[in-house]
Amino acid sequence: MRVRAALFEPQGGIGRARGSVILSPGRTEPIEKFFEVICELQARGFAVLTHDWRGQGLSDRALPDSVKGHAKGWRPFLSDFARVLADVGRRAPRPWIAMGNSMGGALTLLALAEGEDRFAAAIVTAPMVAILTPGTPPPLVRLLSVLHEAVGLGGRHTWGKQRSIFRSPFEGNILTHDATRWYRFQALLESAPALILGDPTWGWVAAATAAMARLSRPGAVERIAIPVCVLTAGEDHICDSSAAAKLAARMPKGRHVDAPGAYHEILQETDARRQLFWHAFDALAGEVAPP
Repeated sequence: MRVRAALFEPQGGIGRARGSVILSPGRTEPIEKFFEVICELQARGFAVLTHDWRGQGLSDRALPDSVKGHAKGWRPFLSDFARVLADVGRRAPRPWIAMGNSMGGALTLLALAEGEDRFAAAIVTAPMVAILTPGTPPPLVRLLSVLHEAVGLGGRHTWGKQRSIFRSPFEGNILTHDATRWYRFQALLESAPALILGDPTWGWVAAATAAMARLSRPGAVERIAIPVCVLTAGEDHICDSSAAAKLAARMPKGRHVDAPGAYHEILQETDARRQLFWHAFDALAGEVAPP
């Protein structure tokens, strides 16, 4: 399995970096989607190490049908993450600040809970610690995913769907209020179709629900000793913001910030809503990596 990673130098060069931000995108999100965020981090004096999770972006995908969002358990994701830190991280100046969005936020927290100790702090946005499943109880969703895996149907799309954000209308979306950033990502996918990823398979759901269960177990996040800031979206229709807030309260140095009115993708939101993130980031970075 080949995994793509990239290291961006800060303004002024790598030798003058305040430290490095290790940026982990969410499901369907390639490195390119975060160029704006990366530029903002560079301007703050940080190097940025980011990557495409296996199964998306330009990393290798698990199935011949590359549009299917598939996974085989959560442990391979953490193994890839550790390898990226070991191989490319050698060139990333310390201290390190972990930063993850949605699925990337959940996997970042899970890596910390499983013993990853190279970070000075972490900040996650709309972390996938619990998924909203209107009309279907979460235990049933997990059972269905396990059953599909057990009978060899883990590679099928959930509920038989096959969609992609590509060419989806802005009106009625539940990801962002910002039309410019929405259509910018659409243009990116149009120019690079290899980045397109559709709906998840039952295998991905099984991996996600297992990861969320692992993260939520008693004593998991309580062992994360570094400062962790959890940002939730006030109008998140994908991940459970209340579950994320409760998880933050369990961490010894956890803090919770809510972004009122924001949809799920806080970093792709309108400028005013994004500014809440940057206030939180600058406060956290000032503690562990002052200018």
